[in-house]
Amino acid sequence: MRAPEPARKDGPRINEDIRVREVHLIERDGTNKGTVPIAEALAAAQEAGLDLVEISPNAAPPIVKILDYGKYKYQEQKKAAEARKKQKVVEVKELKYRPMIDDHDYDVKMRSMQRFFEEGDKVKVTLRFRGREMAHQELGTRLLNRVKEDTLKIAKVEMEPRFEGRQMIMILAPR
Repeated sequence: MRAPEPARKDGPRINEDIRVREVHLIERDGTNKGTVPIAEALAAAQEAGLDLVEISPNAAPPIVKILDYGKYKYQEQKKAAEARKKQKVVEVKELKYRPMIDDHDYDVKMRSMQRFFEEGDKVKVTLRFRGREMAHQELGTRLLNRVKEDTLKIAKVEMEPRFEGRQMIMILAPR
């Protein structure tokens, strides 16, 4: 039976938590001191009144830097928040069609589709067949090909039209 490993806290190791013999030290102004014993690096950090922070733990020897840990943590949080802000969640919008759709209704749906593509969303085109319409599946295929041709400049086909039960489905993504 082995003793459980101590709980690791999030973030880089600092000061006495760094348990290696030698480290690659970078001063607070960015000058490279090279490989030094850990005791010397800790003494230099205490002398400067700052922390010794492990920047690259997987390097051999680990790279440490003398800096203010609170400030470093704050900067990392700001970077992470900025990255989250710039992420765009791609939604899949669905437009439902019928095989015998009228021209005006088709145009209205195409305008909606154009707006979705401008917002960066994907569009799932669903063509539902009812009753005896299943006997005329070529009408549905023709309609979905028309949608594909009309959106050729602004979108690419991510999933070709295919049957799922009583409906045909096609997914388009913005270019």
